[in-house]
Amino acid sequence: MMLSRVADSLYWLSRYLERAEHVARLIDVQIHLMLDLSPESSTQRWGRLLQSLHVPLPLDGQFDAYRMTDLLTFDTRNSNSIVNCVSSARMNARQLREHISSEMWEQVNWLYFHIKDARIDAVWEAQPHEFFVSVKNGIHLFQGITDSTMNYNESYQFIQVGRFLERAASVAQLLDVHYAAFRRHTSAFEGEFVEWIGLLKSCTAFEAYCKVFMADLQPDRIADFLLLNREFPHSIAFSLNRVQGALLSIAEESKSRRARTPNRLAGRLTAMVDYGLVDEVFESGLHGFLADLMRQCELIHDAIYRAYVVYPFDNEFAD
Repeated sequence: MMLSRVADSLYWLSRYLERAEHVARLIDVQIHLMLDLSPESSTQRWGRLLQSLHVPLPLDGQFDAYRMTDLLTFDTRNSNSIVNCVSSARMNARQLREHISSEMWEQVNWLYFHIKDARIDAVWEAQPHEFFVSVKNGIHLFQGITDSTMNYNESYQFIQVGRFLERAASVAQLLDVHYAAFRRHTSAFEGEFVEWIGLLKSCTAFEAYCKVFMADLQPDRIADFLLLNREFPHSIAFSLNRVQGALLSIAEESKSRRARTPNRLAGRLTAMVDYGLVDEVFESGLHGFLADLMRQCELIHDAIYRAYVVYPFDNEFAD
């Protein structure tokens, strides 16, 4: 079985990079939407963005765009800032030099210095969009390099688990915050059209959604697409299926009986989403459904730790 510290570092390397890409995308979308939103709507959207990222709201109630961008990008006091996430990813990658490719290390190292050397004043005065695109593309490149240069072994599967478990939880939290603010049956064309576009773009889903539903932005359809669509890479259903597949692959290689629990939890959650219907989800309560989903993601995380990271060195194979 893989050493627990290696499994832990691979898992968190991937989670931190996925989180950084998610934050960069949300900021980029928000800055673009400010051009089409009233000051009041923009302020409310910054508040929802912070809430979806588990970042405390400013005590003074001021949501200045410059200040919010600095907080979410460069503020080292914010554990979920981009600079902190990428720094933590690099720290984990440095401990994994023998388990990842040299190209992967070079990419995460480049990304770290690219962000570390940037300053909010320079980013803001130039083109914030270009900076956040460079961050997103840098992480996408790392993921592509991973797919192209690693053996698809146990190490690779731990990276996939971290990446897609983080994605499922992040999208679920984003949906929960957004749908709490906008009622299900409110028409997307009655003052909220931009907000629904913003939600889709926050999940890189606007073009993909339009290819399926044209430009008919209905809240039910948007929830169906982001929650239950198994073909779109940023949907919750897609992400959970990838988590389940990676955990099954790890279990086959590790031969550990402790793998049963994370596999069982992932299989149960994946089935709940795969066989869900959006009308039934709304009828029973979207918030409750998403809250349960996020709780089960946490249970999977805990089970992964018990099975592969903090398991005791006892009679693993003894009956």
